[in-house]
Amino acid sequence: MTSYAVLLPGDESAWERATPEQRAAMYETHGRFAAMLEERGHKITGGAELTHSRATKQVRRDAAGAVLVSDGPYAETVEQLTGFYVVETDDLDDLLQVCALLAGPDTPVEVRATVDHGGE
Repeated sequence: MTSYAVLLPGDESAWERATPEQRAAMYETHGRFAAMLEERGHKITGGAELTHSRATKQVRRDAAGAVLVSDGPYAETVEQLTGFYVVETDDLDDLLQVCALLAGPDTPVEVRATVDHGGE
């Protein structure tokens, strides 16, 4: 089986403006997504909803090797990574079809194979 990261970018301000009903509907959609994956033989092995990017910490090293920590996301964009799933499957084409449940015209879902180092 191959593992895939299902990355969920989104507009964090839209989520903050969402009503409790809108949030409940989105959580229900994610529940259907998880159930559909299981029904079709895919296996969720990890994932999480992420906190707002304003809570992000960036870690860098300067030219001398000193560690520098700063607040906030590195990218200044409307969309930030809002969550992810890790899914094992032998059927990428079907996984992509199931991911369409979470996608919309302005909310793409990115699916990437993870690198298997084989115990290295």
